[in-house]
Amino acid sequence: MNTASTIRQFIVENFVFEDGGSLAEDTSFLESGIMDSTGVLELVSFIEETFAIAVADEDLVPENLDSIGRVTRYIESRRGE
Repeated sequence: MNTASTIRQFIVENFVFEDGGSLAEDTSFLESGIMDSTGVLELVSFIEETFAIAVADEDLVPENLDSIGRVTRYIESRRGE
């Protein structure tokens, strides 16, 4: 399973109460009400455990964590370091 699919599966299983197939990669988690700040912390824990990446406090911004596409790009950029 690729990074985006892994993130999508986590979001659908933990936050989306309907068919997650319509969840676009650029849908904002916060603006759409999919998750709140507590959900973001759950997402960060998932990223750290699943991808063995330590998410720094300064990385806790919507530009990195507010959609499937943004999370995927963030993880891939951290893996490329």
